[in-house]
Amino acid sequence: MNSIYKYILRIADDSLILGQRLSELCGHGPAIEEDIALTNIALDLIGQATSLYEYAAIVGGEGKTADDLAFLRFEREYTNVLLVEQPNGDFGMTIARQWFFDSFRVLFYEALLTSTDQQLAAIAAKSLKETKYHWKHSSEWLIRLGDGTDESHARVQKSLNYLHRYTEELFFMDEVDADVIAQGIGVDLLALKPIYDQKIEEVLLQATLELPTNNWKQVGGRVGKHSEHLGHILSELQYMQRAYPNMEW
Repeated sequence: MNSIYKYILRIADDSLILGQRLSELCGHGPAIEEDIALTNIALDLIGQATSLYEYAAIVGGEGKTADDLAFLRFEREYTNVLLVEQPNGDFGMTIARQWFFDSFRVLFYEALLTSTDQQLAAIAAKSLKETKYHWKHSSEWLIRLGDGTDESHARVQKSLNYLHRYTEELFFMDEVDADVIAQGIGVDLLALKPIYDQKIEEVLLQATLELPTNNWKQVGGRVGKHSEHLGHILSELQYMQRAYPNMEW
């Protein structure tokens, strides 16, 4: 597989898996408005994934469709970060996971706007508008929970402590990244890290929360080594296509 194909799949897989996770909350939100908000964010993410998979299908040159890439790959062929496949947990866990991801994604899409690949830049431009809303939503909730009651503060702090170990992988880079960066297509993630750290700290200060001081890191998703959670996600996500091959709505 060529580097740009792998690169697009990484971005798409992040969106698809997190979108699928959030879709599990449809009808189960803590309030009607929040139920709708989380569902809309899930739809945005799946829409972004669709655009990316459609482009990847063209770039890959293997005769596959966007549906093939979304529904008919095996677990080890997905390259999403481990963060997005973590369970929803309580509302604090859902918000903390979303906030970590949104904080990264806003910066990533902003940088991708300058890609020499016009199609990727166009997808980034459309996705950035949605992702800025996602970040605003998750940041405001993190502040409300962190600076709220003792109970809400304790719960969301516990969520941050648990999820922080997965955030380092957002900045994972290998030969795929090196190749697309050399072509002017990809984003130098290491250059984004200091900006991300500052963005994170600004919100944490308002939320009266803090990151854990340990150095625990969990990586592997970018190279197809996932947690036990992804297999369960795929069993639901892929069921219809595997049970009824080539089905179309």
